[in-house]
Amino acid sequence: MKIKAVIFDFDGTIIDTETIWFHVFQELLEEKFKLDLPLEEFAKSIGTTDDEFFQYIENQTGMKMNLNEINTLAKERFLEKKGILEVREGVKEKLDEAKGLGYKIGLASSSSREWVEGFLRQFELWEYFSVIKTSEDVEKVKPDPELYLKALEELQVEPQEALAIEDSVNGALAAIEAGMTCIVIPNQVTAFLTFHEKAMRSETFADFSFEQIK
Repeated sequence: MKIKAVIFDFDGTIIDTETIWFHVFQELLEEKFKLDLPLEEFAKSIGTTDDEFFQYIENQTGMKMNLNEINTLAKERFLEKKGILEVREGVKEKLDEAKGLGYKIGLASSSSREWVEGFLRQFELWEYFSVIKTSEDVEKVKPDPELYLKALEELQVEPQEALAIEDSVNGALAAIEAGMTCIVIPNQVTAFLTFHEKAMRSETFADFSFEQIK
């Protein structure tokens, strides 16, 4: 069936916020609790909620966490490092390629609308997307397929007519559960992961073209 749409994930896919978050929490947990944060544990929360991640911290420290305090401290540090963020190499070219092919372009993110919109406008990518679905639009975020299903519905395309562009295990699972073809382009903190067997892995955005995908 002919591809008519492409739906991008945001964090880690368009902009690699996830690597910064990992370093922020790594520093914070070492300073406050002398706790080492393995990448394997942090990666479980990529593309979904932080629930499992914070449960891990509580289990390791034996303390009931003040999640608001930790989140506030982490966000302050993230904002200090925010200046090093940039659009991942090849993303703009892929958006232009999709636009040139006449694809409808959407976005499906487990983050908040304010978070996603702020970065898209900052990096002048907002105008590419005709549909944006975020955590406020669904009851369950990824790996539940609801974000992708809602984006597909608004784009008015069938799952088999759309591609998902992801970077995480949770995101790829959501796309595949929604019935879509999924291309995974890992970043620094997801490159070690094993993805769903139906996901197509590409190490960079330059390694594939949309027209090659059936």
